[in-house]
Amino acid sequence: MGKLAPSLLEADMRFLDEELKRMERAGADYVHIDVMDGMFVPNLAFGMREIRSIRPSSALPFDVHMMVQEPIRFVKRMKEAGADVITVHYEACTDLVQTLRTIRGLGIRAGIVLNPDTSLGVLSDVMLAQADVVQLMTVRPGLEGQRFLPGSIERIQALRKRIDDLGLNCEIETDGKISMENVQEAVAAGASVIVSGKALFQGNLEENIQRMKRLIEEGHPKGGL
Repeated sequence: MGKLAPSLLEADMRFLDEELKRMERAGADYVHIDVMDGMFVPNLAFGMREIRSIRPSSALPFDVHMMVQEPIRFVKRMKEAGADVITVHYEACTDLVQTLRTIRGLGIRAGIVLNPDTSLGVLSDVMLAQADVVQLMTVRPGLEGQRFLPGSIERIQALRKRIDDLGLNCEIETDGKISMENVQEAVAAGASVIVSGKALFQGNLEENIQRMKRLIEEGHPKGGL
């Protein structure tokens, strides 16, 4: 089965405890948490203190997306704060392989994030072998008001083929303007972890989560992931 990860950035910040409980009741698989440092991206969001404070509110795995320059500096504290998965940007790491090994050495899942303008060709076989997940951005990170970028589906397909050809057990995660209208296309292309924000939080959160999970299941070419 595919996994759905509602983006906490779109939740009502006044009621995060209840929002997390609603996600869990509705059947979400992960909580996607964007960490922004104001340097790698122009905005600020969630740090270790905030993640630690909400950790008791949910048993769901915390999927922490670090939009941070040189994230290796913070991964141990992120894990201690409650992260179950840490994804880091290829573009933000001086030594990506060592960063991934450090994360995995903490006993949690490690992932690579690629900006939409970064070629898939930058990923070496060694990098992919150290990754539990590769997250493809389908918008430019850290900016509001964007649309799902053309060419994203082809990137998912190409990466899925590369991973399969290497025989790796590595998931593909998509992040950026995933909606009820395009989620099945992303899943059919090879994505198995779906991050979604506004499409879930605008309206009835629980109903939207349940609807998108049905679409994810139905969208896979074999009827399930």
